[in-house]
Amino acid sequence: QVQLVESGGGLVQPGGSLRLSCAASGSILSIYTMGWYRQAPGKQRELVATVTSSGNTDYADSVKGRFTTSRDNAENTVFLQMNSLESEDTAVYSCYMGIATKATRVPVAYWGQGTQVTVSS
Repeated sequence: QVQLVESGGGLVQPGGSLRLSCAASGSILSIYTMGWYRQAPGKQRELVATVTSSGNTDYADSVKGRFTTSRDNAENTVFLQMNSLESEDTAVYSCYMGIATKATRVPVAYWGQGTQVTVSS
């Protein structure tokens, strides 16, 4: 069994910063791509950022230059540093990881529980 636990969401003023974390635990063999989605009320889910096992990153155009994702392989953790936050960034942010376990032997997508980020003055 694998669990992803997120932390770091909250309320921040426009222009402020937040750092999200997502840690995986369980019978993990390997973790492949890690990333973040977000979903705002009334909008479709949006892929925000990804980081591969080799450290290559990719970002949605809407967050390029403001958000940075990184990973700590030793701790099975992915981070999302969000700077210069805007009201349009308000959403529920969910992490995901492609994880191979002792049971599956191939990567399966696992999701965090989601954390609310609200950008408002």
